[in-house]
Amino acid sequence: MPITMKDIARELGVSIATVSRALKDSPRISAETRDAIKKYAREHEFVPNAIAESLRNSRIRPQKIIGVIVPQFTHFYFSSILSGIEEEASSHGYSLLVAQSDERYDREVRICKSFFENKVCGIIVSQAKDTHKYDHFQWLLDNHVPLVFYDRICTGVDASRVVVDDYTGAYNAVKHLIDTGCRRIAYYGSPMSLEISKNRYNGYRDAMLKNRLTPDDRFMRFCDNRADAEAITAEIMMQEEIPDAFFAVNDDTAIGILYTVKRMGYRVPDDISICGFTNDYRAIACDPMLTTVEQRGVAVGEEASNILIGQVEGTIPINKVEKRIVRTRLIVRGTTR
Repeated sequence: MPITMKDIARELGVSIATVSRALKDSPRISAETRDAIKKYAREHEFVPNAIAESLRNSRIRPQKIIGVIVPQFTHFYFSSILSGIEEEASSHGYSLLVAQSDERYDREVRICKSFFENKVCGIIVSQAKDTHKYDHFQWLLDNHVPLVFYDRICTGVDASRVVVDDYTGAYNAVKHLIDTGCRRIAYYGSPMSLEISKNRYNGYRDAMLKNRLTPDDRFMRFCDNRADAEAITAEIMMQEEIPDAFFAVNDDTAIGILYTVKRMGYRVPDDISICGFTNDYRAIACDPMLTTVEQRGVAVGEEASNILIGQVEGTIPINKVEKRIVRTRLIVRGTTR
C-alpha cells in the first residue's frame, strides 16, 4: 500500500505536521527540510489523501459515498446486512459503492485502494476468510479514513465494529439440543482464524462442558458450506458411533447435513437433531423446517452505517473505537425435538 505522512515523518525524524506543511510549501519549514521531504515523497510515490483533508477542514464536505466490502453476495446474511447499511445510509443522504472480495485477500486489498482513490467518505467491511495480514486496513486508518468492521472483525486493527453475540447464540443453541435429550453433538465450524468461528466454537464447547458432556473430536469438522457438509456428514454417519445432533456454523451447512442424514434413512428430529445459525429464507423452505439462531443482519447493517456516518459527520470522534453487539435469538422449528 502507498506510504503515509506518518511513514515519511518516522523515516526523516520529523513531525507529521512538518511533513504536511512541507508538502504544501509552507514558508514555516526550511527549504532544506522541504526539499528532503518532497524528494522522499516522490521516490516513494506518496499520494495525498483528499479524504483526510476534507475531514480536517470543515469548510470542505467529503463525498457522501460509503464504500462497502462484502465477502460474497450470494450469502443471505451479507445481503441482509447490506440492506440495513443502505437503509440507514439513504436516510442520511448517503449512497453506497459496493464491492465483493469473494473471500480473497488480494481482491480485498485492491478494493480498499480503489475506494480510497474514489474518495469514499468511509468504508464498512467484513474481512475475507483468507485475510491474515491487515496492513491495508491500518493504512486506511492512518490516512484518516473512517473504518467499521461488521460480522468478521479484524482483531489486529483497532477499529470500530458491529457483531452479533456469537458466543451466546451458539451456547443457547447447543444447550437447547442438550435439554431435548441430545448427548453426542457434532460441531461444524469455519476456520479458527476468524473471530466469529472462535466465539461460536467456544459457545458450543462451554455448553457441552457445563452440562458434563465432553466434545468428541470424531464429530468436529471445519465445514461451512453445503457441498462439504454433504460429503463430511456421509463419512461421519458411517462410523460405528454416530452423533445424535449437529450444530452448524450457518444454515447452508445445516441444510447439507439435513439432506444427507435424510437420504441415508435417518429421521429428523427423532434420530438426529440439527441446528443452524443465520435464519435465512432456506430455513423455512426445507422439510422439516430448520431450528436456527437468528442473526438479525439488517440490524447489524444499520448499526455499522450509523457508526460510520457519525464518524464522518463528527458526532462520533473518528479516533473513538465503537463496539456494538446485536443480540441473537434461537428460533426453534422442526429439526429439533
